[in-house]
Amino acid sequence: MKRILIIEDDAAIAELERDYLEASDMEVDHCADGKSGLEAALSRKYDLILLDVMLPEMDGFQVCRAIRKESEIPVLMVTAKLEDYDKVRGIGLGADDYIVKPFSPTELVARVKGNIKRYERLLTSMAGSGQNEDNYIKADDIEILIGEHKVLRNGEELSFTNLEFNLLLYLARNQGIVFSKDQLFEKVWGLDAVGDTSTVMVHINRLREKVEVDPAKPYYIETVWGVGYRFVKK
Repeated sequence: MKRILIIEDDAAIAELERDYLEASDMEVDHCADGKSGLEAALSRKYDLILLDVMLPEMDGFQVCRAIRKESEIPVLMVTAKLEDYDKVRGIGLGADDYIVKPFSPTELVARVKGNIKRYERLLTSMAGSGQNEDNYIKADDIEILIGEHKVLRNGEELSFTNLEFNLLLYLARNQGIVFSKDQLFEKVWGLDAVGDTSTVMVHINRLREKVEVDPAKPYYIETVWGVGYRFVKK
C-alpha cells in the first residue's frame, strides 16, 4: 500500500484528496501547515507528498526546498494560481509536478500514481545499473553516468533533480528523435500521468539552464517549432 502525505490547510480540500486516494488503496496522512508537514515529511516514510503552495507557518516553496535537501521523494505541488512564475519556481526548487485547483479527483489520482511509478522505475534502474556502455552516454562535453545518477559537463558535476535527470536521459538515449510534449509527459512522467503538459516545457527550460552554455541558443536540446523537442545527435 502506497503512503501519501497531504500538506494542505483547507480542510475540505484535504478531505476530498484523502477520500479519493484512500479509495484507490493508498494510506494517507494529513498536516494542516507547512511546519508540521515538513516535520512529518522528514521523519516518516512516504511514497509521495501532495504539497499545497499557500500554507501557514511555512509556504509550499519553503517546504519543498527543505525536503529536497534531505530527500528525492516525489513532490506534487498543488496551486490555485495559474501564473507560470509559480510553476517555474516550484519546479526550480525540486517539485516533480504540479496540479492546479480546481482539479478532478480522477486527475489527482492519476497524477499521484504516475509520479510514484516514475520514481519507482528510477530506483529500479539505479539498483540494476553497473558502469558499462549501456548506462554511460557521452555527447560532446556532456557525460551521463546512469548507474551513478550523475551528469558531467567538461568533467564538472551538475546538480539535477530525479525528474530532470530522467528527462535528460530519455532525450539523450533517443538522440535526433523529436518528441512532442504529450509524448514526453507520457514517457517520463508515467503512463498514468494526465493533465497540464506545460510542465514539460518548464523542465526543458530548467535542463537548458544547466547543460547549455547559452540557454537562449541551445546546442543540445533543440526546439522543433510546432512539433516538440529533441536532443541533437552528436
